[in-house]
Amino acid sequence: MKITTKLMNFFIGMTMLVIIWQVIIWTGGYEEALLPSPLNVGKAIIALIVDGTLFIHLQVSLGRFIAGYLLAVIPAIFLGMLLGRSPKIWNIIDSIVQVLRPVSPVAWSPFIVLWFGIGNMPAIAIIFIAAFYPVLLTTVAGVNKIDRSYLRIAENLEIKKVQLMYKIIFPAAFPSVVSGLHLAVGTAWVFLVAGEMVGAQSGLGYLIVDARNTLNLDYVLAGIIFIGICGFLLDRLISLFEGWVGSHWGEV
Repeated sequence: MKITTKLMNFFIGMTMLVIIWQVIIWTGGYEEALLPSPLNVGKAIIALIVDGTLFIHLQVSLGRFIAGYLLAVIPAIFLGMLLGRSPKIWNIIDSIVQVLRPVSPVAWSPFIVLWFGIGNMPAIAIIFIAAFYPVLLTTVAGVNKIDRSYLRIAENLEIKKVQLMYKIIFPAAFPSVVSGLHLAVGTAWVFLVAGEMVGAQSGLGYLIVDARNTLNLDYVLAGIIFIGICGFLLDRLISLFEGWVGSHWGEV
C-alpha cells in the first residue's frame, strides 16, 4: 500500500513538473532551440532507449558510481567507528578533515587525471572524495551520541571489543550512518556526472556534453532527466537498505 502511494505521488509530481515546463515555454515564448518542449524531449528519450545508447552510458555510470561509492563508504564507516571511540585522535584528525572537506572533488580533477589518466578511475576517484566525508563525519557523530549506559552494560558483560563494535556501537550509531549514506548518494551522484563531463568518453555526463556540442538540447534535457531519475532510485535503494538493516538490528 505504501509503495503504491509513493508511486502515485511520484507520477503526480512528475506530471506537475511537465505541466509547469510546458507553461513556461508558452508564457515565455521560448524557441525550441533554447528550451525544447516535453514532447520533443520525450521523443529523444525514446530514441535513446530504442537505439541502446541510454543503456550503454547508464551501465558505465552505474558501474563507476557503485565502485567509487563502496570504496568510500565501507572504510568511512569503519574508520568513523574507530575514531568515534578515540576522541583525542579524532580531535587532531577533525581539523584536517574540516580543511579538506569543503574542497570540491572536481577541484582535484587536474591531479586525478595526471595520476590515473583518462577512463574510469578519475570518475571513481571523484566519487570516492564526494562520498567519503559525509559518511565519516556522520558515523563519528553517531558514535559520540551513543548512550553511555549501553557501553557500561557491555563492560559489565565483558563483551570483547570486536563484538562491541557490531553488537552495540554500530546498531546504536546506525541512524546517523544512514543519514551519511543518504548525503553521500546525492553528492557522489552529482560529482559522478561532473567527473564524466571533464575526463570521460562515456557515461551520462559525457552523453550531455556530447549532445551540447552538437546543439541537440532535447538530448541534453533527456540526459538530465535520466540523471535525476537514477539519483531518485539510488536514494530509494538506500532507504530500502535502511529498513532491512534496521529490522536486522531490531531498530525498526
